[in-house]
Amino acid sequence: MADGPRGGRSAVGRLALGTMMGSHPLRRARTLVSIGWARQRLVPEAALALLVARIRLLAVPFPKLAARWGSLIPVGDPRLTMPEASTDAAELARAIGWAVTATASVMPFKAMCIQQAVAARGMLAQRGVASVLHYGAGRDETGALVAHAWLDAAGVKVTGYPIASGIAEIGAFVPPQ
Repeated sequence: MADGPRGGRSAVGRLALGTMMGSHPLRRARTLVSIGWARQRLVPEAALALLVARIRLLAVPFPKLAARWGSLIPVGDPRLTMPEASTDAAELARAIGWAVTATASVMPFKAMCIQQAVAARGMLAQRGVASVLHYGAGRDETGALVAHAWLDAAGVKVTGYPIASGIAEIGAFVPPQ
């Protein structure tokens, strides 16, 4: 938002900020009510899964976590192709992806892409839906090195999409065989 001539918010900026802050919680509440019971039930589970993912990523050494996620396979490996999934599994993957992504935006911490992918992967695994956790890296517009994680399941792009053009996939974790 534009700053006014004295360094404060302009009148337009204050109005826009006030409008966003006032209607934002109401808009979220209306969305939650309109999505139906099946998706509403996923929201608290997604919040807990994001919190657990954050704690694990902070407290557990990465090699131990990665071993639990399955095998890290290189790009182009045939195991990256997921078998055909049912429409129920695809709908579940879409619902979990929505719940994790929507919940991540209101968590009291910044729920990064890796936390979202790990949370969604856990929720899907509990329901018997296999997923592939992709990991990539690249440079942003300033030239800084950035990493990104995204999750696919049942033919659905679950979390981490869209992927920035500067990100190249390094490998992916597939479920243990």
